[in-house]
Amino acid sequence: MQKPEKVSYVLAFFAVIAILFFHLLTAVIAGLAVYVTTVTLARRVPANWGGMGREVILGLVAIGVVVVLFGAGFGLWTFLLGHQGMSALLMAVAGTLDHIKRSLPADLVVTLPDTVEDIQTRLADLLRENVQHLSVVGMEGVKVLAHVLLGMVVGGMAALHPYNDAQTWPPLAAALHDRLKVLTESFHKVVSAQIKISLFNTMLTAIYLAVVLPLCGVRLPMTMMLILFTFVAGMLPVVGNLISNAVIVVISLGVAPGVGVASLGFLVLVHKLEYFLNARIVGGEVHARAWELLCAMLLMEAAFGLGGMVAAPVVYAWLKSELKSVGWV
Repeated sequence: MQKPEKVSYVLAFFAVIAILFFHLLTAVIAGLAVYVTTVTLARRVPANWGGMGREVILGLVAIGVVVVLFGAGFGLWTFLLGHQGMSALLMAVAGTLDHIKRSLPADLVVTLPDTVEDIQTRLADLLRENVQHLSVVGMEGVKVLAHVLLGMVVGGMAALHPYNDAQTWPPLAAALHDRLKVLTESFHKVVSAQIKISLFNTMLTAIYLAVVLPLCGVRLPMTMMLILFTFVAGMLPVVGNLISNAVIVVISLGVAPGVGVASLGFLVLVHKLEYFLNARIVGGEVHARAWELLCAMLLMEAAFGLGGMVAAPVVYAWLKSELKSVGWV
């Protein structure tokens, strides 16, 4: 192994530590998403479009990807927070809690929120108290927005470099480019697997909410919204699934205690299955056994909290690909 390659591995290692330590995972994920999408679309550009024309086309592709991804994410976020989105879900949760409070002991009633504003306040307090553990979900809104935008811009700019002649680059730059290439390939595999997991989780939840419960004579309010919310939340490992499960269980309790218990049992089963499904599907993409990924998740969660657990599949896939490339595994 040449010295520039050794230095590139050291720099990559410290880059991972710095990203997790300074809570930059959101920006990196946004940048990698733009990079992978831009490179995938750019491969469709005819090879005979050389020179300045090709650079212009690639630049337009990168700008288009940034605009579309940011617009889609912002639009979805706005919808979830809109009048018919999360606000309606919060109203349903508040109504359910008000109904539950009537049958609970006085000592427990005082611990439950009274209004939607109270629920929002408690959620905000919870996020502030655990901000270092929820960095993947977001810190302060403006800061996260700036990180996402900057990450997307950097990802779009970086996507133009694979089409330059890497053989003319200095040794260290070429080695760092190789590290980036392996990282993006690993990221693409893991994200594809996470989408499959979210789709599977959403499918099971949809069957339960839209098929099983109606067959039993039970219909939950806002079923379609709950299904959409489950899919979106499922893209956030661990945290999103817990939030969607909590909302479904509370709304189920508002229908009947037995429905709440049934929903809790079903969602706990799905949630536990998701851990092993995550390891198995991601493991299939990166050729790793389930126990390897589970160990990586546990180790990085212990070292860096929830952000480390979220990054663990990508980091482990990246590490194993690099070790395979040098023939060590």
